[in-house]
Amino acid sequence: MAARGFPYTDLKDFLAALERAGELRRVGVPVDPTLEISEIVTRTVRDDGPALLFEQPTRGEMPVAINLFGTEKRTAMALGVESLDEIGNRIGEMLKPELPVGLSGMMGGLGKVMQLTSMPPKKVRTAPCQQVVYRGGDVDLNRLPGLQVWPGDGGIFHNFGLTHTKHPETGKRNLGLYRLQQHSHNTLGMHWQIHKNSTAHHAVAERLGQRLPVAIAIGCDPVVSYASSAPLPADIDEYLFAGFLRGERVEMVDCLTVPLQVPAHAQVVLEGYLEPGERLPEGPFGDHTGFYTPVEPFPVLHVEAMTMQRDPVYHSIVTSKPPQEDHGLGKATERIFAPLLRFLIPDIVDYDLPAAGVFHNCAIVSIRKRYPKHAQKVMNAIWGAHMMSLTKLIVIVDEDCDVHDYREVAFRAFGNVDYARDLLLTEGPVDHLDHSSYQQFWGGKAGIDATRKLPEEGYHRGWPEEMTMAPEVVSLVDKRWKEYGI
Repeated sequence: MAARGFPYTDLKDFLAALERAGELRRVGVPVDPTLEISEIVTRTVRDDGPALLFEQPTRGEMPVAINLFGTEKRTAMALGVESLDEIGNRIGEMLKPELPVGLSGMMGGLGKVMQLTSMPPKKVRTAPCQQVVYRGGDVDLNRLPGLQVWPGDGGIFHNFGLTHTKHPETGKRNLGLYRLQQHSHNTLGMHWQIHKNSTAHHAVAERLGQRLPVAIAIGCDPVVSYASSAPLPADIDEYLFAGFLRGERVEMVDCLTVPLQVPAHAQVVLEGYLEPGERLPEGPFGDHTGFYTPVEPFPVLHVEAMTMQRDPVYHSIVTSKPPQEDHGLGKATERIFAPLLRFLIPDIVDYDLPAAGVFHNCAIVSIRKRYPKHAQKVMNAIWGAHMMSLTKLIVIVDEDCDVHDYREVAFRAFGNVDYARDLLLTEGPVDHLDHSSYQQFWGGKAGIDATRKLPEEGYHRGWPEEMTMAPEVVSLVDKRWKEYGI
């Protein structure tokens, strides 16, 4: 059991915990993985419904677990905390630069070191994910209940496969979460986007004329699954981060046919390689943008081995116009990385990534404004901060605005802005899947300064005072509210 009482050895343990908490429903009747599961899940997510376990999919040989991260409550359960801010606070404490003072300070510093030493993954010789092994001609991806989520999709996709690659020259590992289109019983399309680290690994392998080994783990424990989606800098290993979140080291095992390691407690593992120069059309696919992404050429994974636990559970996700299950994953990232963003840009008080903006299209940011054009300075800093560079719209508000209260934000953005002066337009990189940019990979961006304006910014009318009720009257009405009979 992990240091902070982590109960989840693997996906099955997490499903059991969800069921005990009343957060899981079993669907015992046959259900078609082509479209029917998608429609059921979409309705469930939009009703803030439970995680689902489809016990009899009509394709494949194992049940389908889905909507595991569909609410903030379940995402917090997945990460072993009461509130997602708890993890962010832990990161914030580790970022503090103060030196330990006295015995208690030294013990606190030792505790942080112990946290760090618990992070590296631990290699094991045998693993549940290799209880059943298929090689060569016995490999059949049709054993998996892959989904067709939308009518216009190009076929069956595996949507929660954790993809492992290694830099051919440095040996640096990358873990990413990419959709996988099933081309045949033993080949998959690798939709890794231009900004992803695995794309860089593949480019190096092709330059060297080498095959790139790949391993895909499906149905990992929820912390590893989340870590695969986290926007970590390239020099931070996802398994170090998962170990930090878990409070214990992640157990890894050597693959059987490729020089990579995978989580020992994954449900299913696919091992194979990419031939240099080989591409096949991939897509279309109904993505989280709410639109189909077009057909494009992507690398092809040749699966040489398929290993799994006995009685495995297949994990997947439905992507669509928000709200959808990835809301929980996106909100976790927002809260967990808030202290890191504030560390990089100390001007920031808080921020919110609205689900309706699919998390990278819009950022609402509050600042403690101190000087003229402070808001514009923060906008440019955000566009220079790792994957925040893909943000298309930034709304800057004063620190007394709750960035999570969209009505209050809208009030500021609609009423506090002279769009001839307070709108910053620029260009830069956008998400690979962005359909609105007139050319792929880059497009226009906007920053809205919805803060109170200063005389030094050219505003000489005297910023008006916002109306607020006298505190003593608010208190009086609170006390007498029941008397009013309203």
